Amino acid sequence: MATINKILMIIGVLALGGVLNYATTNVKTPKITTTKYFPVTVDLAGESTPLNIPDVYERMDRELLINTNLHSSTILIIKRANRFFPVIEPILAKYNVPDDFKYLAVIESSLVTASVSKAGASGIWQFMKPTAVERGLEVSESVDERYHLEKSTEAACKYLIAAKQKLGSWTLAAASYNGGTSGIYNQLESQQVSNYYDLLLVEETSRYVFRILALKEIMKNPLAYGFDISANDLYKNISTTKIEIDSSISNLATFAKQKGINYKILKYHNPWLRDKKLDNLNNRKYIIEIPNQ
Repeated sequence: MATINKILMIIGVLALGGVLNYATTNVKTPKITTTKYFPVTVDLAGESTPLNIPDVYERMDRELLINTNLHSSTILIIKRANRFFPVIEPILAKYNVPDDFKYLAVIESSLVTASVSKAGASGIWQFMKPTAVERGLEVSESVDERYHLEKSTEAACKYLIAAKQKLGSWTLAAASYNGGTSGIYNQLESQQVSNYYDLLLVEETSRYVFRILALKEIMKNPLAYGFDISANDLYKNISTTKIEIDSSISNLATFAKQKGINYKILKYHNPWLRDKKLDNLNNRKYIIEIPNQ
């Protein structure tokens, strides 16, 4: 009897071992996508990226890999771009700022209007308060135009134009959006170079332009990087009626209700309204958008 029990025990151990071996050898590991396509040439605003330099190639490859594998984030960005790019593009064109700079807004905020950084930079273009005011945006308790897409885009254009004039190239102007105009200028002087790709910078600024380039490549060629998003899945623009206001509004919830919408919808279409009221002691003209649907 003892012999039979030992035999049964051995059989059980062998069977269990087989089950565990099957389970461990058939575990599905997460699929990591390598870049299916690496561009032969890359440029920002017509200024060529020297991919023949090993570290430049590798930095570009890194950002392509990262953003290709940030599936949900990149998909959401592509969807949002269908709504926001048609607003941003004509403003860039109006100021003669290259169209590629819409991708700077992408890496700054992922095209999230309400985006706020830990440092306090706000809106799609991520302006700090002093820079916003310097570029003509109103920032107060009840109004913050950093959240106003059109006005903040115009402010970004003014910044980029001034940076390009001081630094000499659009690529350096883009880098300065992260590293500061004076910061980039000082590095150029101290390192005795004139090109972004020849600079040794802190990691965030060193990656900054490559993040713009990577998102540009992915968003212009989504299928090449594994993003197959149908036109029906893209976020659509919502038509609105624009109302001019030149006085204070004591209660925005009441105002919204009078216009046939609610407070949430009013704030969604006018995120620059930062309080539950609008103080307008100087009778400034504001445009409030009311959705048509």
